[in-house]
Amino acid sequence: MDTLSYKTVSANKATVTKEWLHIDAEGQTLGRLSSEVAKLLRGKHKPNFTPHVDCGDNVVVTNAEKINLTGKKWDAKEYIRHTGYPGGQRSLTAKELFAKNPERLIEKSVKGMLPKNKLGAELFRNLKVYAGASHDHEAQKPRTINLNEIK
Repeated sequence: MDTLSYKTVSANKATVTKEWLHIDAEGQTLGRLSSEVAKLLRGKHKPNFTPHVDCGDNVVVTNAEKINLTGKKWDAKEYIRHTGYPGGQRSLTAKELFAKNPERLIEKSVKGMLPKNKLGAELFRNLKVYAGASHDHEAQKPRTINLNEIK
């Protein structure tokens, strides 16, 4: 006998509704911005969230060159990589990485907050970051989200 009056509904690729969202990073703190972007990419803000499905939205972040880091993180925060050769560990401070490519700072931060598997790689492809105020996704009519109003 079925005693439940409701059924758990799992989303799949066919039933998920994805939309385009625009976030202006001007004056935002890196970590707080990144956690909200990761939440939107993952789809955790939707009532039909399913952990193993890409049910998140496509997110466009502009003004990446106007992001803030608190404290001494511009000099103290290090991004470490390895070339694959012996003694090949290289590191950049946040200031050096920002000077090379301001978009990369936000991309690395958001990628670290996504799952470390195929789903995480698929979700990361839905993120577009631009240094300036203009972006290439006007045709998708992204809905602008103000992070200062989200609580």
